[in-house]
Amino acid sequence: MMEKPRDVKDVMELVKAYDVRFVRLWFVDILGQLKSFAIHVDELETAFEEGMGFDGSSIKGFARIDESDMVAIPDPTTFTILPWRPKEKAVARMFCDIYNPDGTPYQGDPRYALKRALDKMKNMGFTNFYVGPELEFFYFKSPQSPEILDEAGYFDYPMDAAEDLRRDTILALEAMGIRVEYSHHEVAPSQHEIDLRYADALEMADIVMTYKVTVKEIARKYGVYATFMPKPIFGVNGSGMHTHQSLFIGNKNAFFDPNDPYHLSDIAKQYTAGLLTHIKEITLVLNQWVNSYKRLVPGYEAPVYICWARRNRSALIRIPMYKPGKEKATRIELRSPDPGCNPYLAFAAMLTAGLKGIERKYQLPDPVEQDVYHMAPEERAKLGIEELPGSLIEAIEHAEKSDLLREALGDHIFQQLICNKKIEWDDYRIRVTEYEISRYLPIL
Repeated sequence: MMEKPRDVKDVMELVKAYDVRFVRLWFVDILGQLKSFAIHVDELETAFEEGMGFDGSSIKGFARIDESDMVAIPDPTTFTILPWRPKEKAVARMFCDIYNPDGTPYQGDPRYALKRALDKMKNMGFTNFYVGPELEFFYFKSPQSPEILDEAGYFDYPMDAAEDLRRDTILALEAMGIRVEYSHHEVAPSQHEIDLRYADALEMADIVMTYKVTVKEIARKYGVYATFMPKPIFGVNGSGMHTHQSLFIGNKNAFFDPNDPYHLSDIAKQYTAGLLTHIKEITLVLNQWVNSYKRLVPGYEAPVYICWARRNRSALIRIPMYKPGKEKATRIELRSPDPGCNPYLAFAAMLTAGLKGIERKYQLPDPVEQDVYHMAPEERAKLGIEELPGSLIEAIEHAEKSDLLREALGDHIFQQLICNKKIEWDDYRIRVTEYEISRYLPIL
């Protein structure tokens, strides 16, 4: 495992030690799609000192053509060697922050949106926002159709056809300094999960992007295709990104209270109440595609009802059981996000909602330990349990009216995202699907 660099000097030493010839500069557009361009190692000092200019008008949600000049400045702490590339004349990568030509941060940069949310957190007296996402994905034989590799289920062995694939993926992640807790076959055929050890939110957003690229690159070496599409197969579970989260003040977990029955502090309860209160508004960011809402339906382990619980996995937010002596592990788990989201914006939206709960001292309702999926609608209504948006257009309508989401994303990203998602919905709703042909053509 390569030692993690701390500054530009460390990077320049690693470049020599590992015979690096090219460095790929990475950043994401507002939809979380990775963008990259390569520079020769001879240009590295210039990149650190002045940044590398590029045309932002072709990047989704970035600048208009009349204001298209952008500058990418690499973050030296994110330097790592890409292990799937040849070791001789190695290729490295760094994440970049995007700036305007005048040196000011670019408002359309998702990484900057998350940094703003983290600055607000620090101004409220917290030092760290730790997140631990669990990204599920599928392996298929090709990107053309969802043809599965196996019929295995949850934790199945030896029917799991991708054990070696996951092992090599984990080794590649570890070579880049990314810690993995465990991996396994998931519930659906050909569905898998590799769980990452928690990290600070900005670092974790970078890790999520690296993880997704690594899963796909190692799959390609095996001649298969990996996808983070939320619901690629009808009738089986989709892929989620359950996100564990907590706030710290130095080494102290601000979510822990030894005297509370749930071991949750008032801060943790207010934070959780903030997520529950604002979840409809931020769902567009956590579940940003038309396909996301094919996963968010009852019966496939995806949460659709807005409530919290300790053991109940039908709840939107679950509180993992406390283990004595593990105070730092006290956290909440938000179960609605999917791995197709932009992690920078998703983490920023979650944090902003939670902080709003702390600011305004929202009251957390009682937990719901019954299986919400099997409750009668009248019973859910009596308990005040509402539902997540059921489609992309519903999510857009909630987001559009949200001052909180605008605060989390900033005006530029907020407006561009709403505009982009309306176009996606319009494109989807005018299409005639195979379902409509098979169901209606013979009878109408």
